[in-house]
Amino acid sequence: MSDENTSYPVTGTHLKDWGHRPGKQFPALLARANEMRADGFGLMRIRQELEGEIPPAPVTMDLRAPGEVPFYENIDVGHPDEDDNLSKVRETMKALMRTPTIAAGAIMPDACPAGPVGTIPVGGVVAARNAIHPGMHSADICCSVMISDLGNADPKAVLDAAQSVTHFGPGGRPQGKRFTTSLNLMDAFRENPFLDNPKSLRMAQEHMGTQGDGNHFLFVGRSRKTGRTAIVTHHGSRGPGAVLYRHGLHVAEKFRKQLSPETAKQNAWIPADTEEGRDYWDALQLIRKWTKANHNAIHQATVEAARLGDVGERFWNEHNFVFKRGDIYYHGKGATPAWDGYASDATGLTLIPLNMSEPVLVVRGKDADHGLGFSPHGAGRNFSRSEHKRRMGSVTPEQMLKAETEGLDVRFHAGGVDASELPSSYKNADNVVAQIKSFDLAEIEDYIDPYGCIMAGDVPPFWLNKKKGRR
Repeated sequence: MSDENTSYPVTGTHLKDWGHRPGKQFPALLARANEMRADGFGLMRIRQELEGEIPPAPVTMDLRAPGEVPFYENIDVGHPDEDDNLSKVRETMKALMRTPTIAAGAIMPDACPAGPVGTIPVGGVVAARNAIHPGMHSADICCSVMISDLGNADPKAVLDAAQSVTHFGPGGRPQGKRFTTSLNLMDAFRENPFLDNPKSLRMAQEHMGTQGDGNHFLFVGRSRKTGRTAIVTHHGSRGPGAVLYRHGLHVAEKFRKQLSPETAKQNAWIPADTEEGRDYWDALQLIRKWTKANHNAIHQATVEAARLGDVGERFWNEHNFVFKRGDIYYHGKGATPAWDGYASDATGLTLIPLNMSEPVLVVRGKDADHGLGFSPHGAGRNFSRSEHKRRMGSVTPEQMLKAETEGLDVRFHAGGVDASELPSSYKNADNVVAQIKSFDLAEIEDYIDPYGCIMAGDVPPFWLNKKKGRR
């Protein structure tokens, strides 16, 4: 008996064989096909009826020619290490700029490589048309800094209070020690297809009030302008952001295979005008809200633990994120938006930390064309963490800490001294400040001189603990 005379149902395999591409339209197509099947129609007739709904094959986008889209350089070289670093940054930017969605690019004074050639560097900015590139805001989505003016509080009392309430290191807070997460925000997570999954929802609660590891910190210092004490925190979206990043890369990879197979996987994108693009954009805004709430929670807990009454201004800014200006999507990887009104809660002031022994800069952005409207996010590195460790030779981390942070109260909350986060691991702060001024990227309005800081310290990577746990 032929297919035309049997009654077995039409399946997704049939649709694919007929030229339909899998997607959200499949359930409706299958329902219609099987209604016709139930009415006695054969496969040939059903195929003909559905033929008009086969979407046209996507037009693939070729890589741009080398050098077709140039990028701005806002960085000087004054040392062989800087020369080598800039060579690598240029190499990766030249490959990156061939991505077909990219309209413009720039690098900041703190630029340094951050992956295989073609990966956006730290201190990199890319403008894209109708495209959100998850790989260009990094896994640490919305990594950001927040400052609170704590009046005439004793810096040591503030640092002690902060250490009693904050959480550094891998993982989240155990049951009974968790900070409250907004129920409205959790409901919004559940309404977004990128965030409505058990892992994101669990981590949104467990990781509230945590700061992670690596270069994340809690800094206490005094304003050079007012003499008042300030607390500055630096961290991103922790577990919820990491889960969104992986989900975003997965969806972007599907589009890459259809739209631009030649594009490097790390530069895959989600078209902004698709349903997935709109959902991902909304998910980014929710992750931003979560991250701001996380900063606020740590600041407020510190204020309460230190029993402070004279609390002044508090503001923040992100530097690993996607920003929309007009119809262009600006991706900042370790770069801070420097134009007025980039977000509804923007104050016009942003923060640029340098290293634990140097001030945090309070700046007003210049919205420079040659910076695509961005300014640096920090000092950056001229060489890797492993290279810094090699250069230490026989000097211990403890000896290096004492030599480089004399007079400062530096604490490592979850492990030993992390030498890769000491000042010598970063670019020269004075040189970075000089380049901010010479390239006219921002106007420095204040310096928060350091009293001390807290960091995670030298803790094993989370993935190493997971491997041990499986043995």
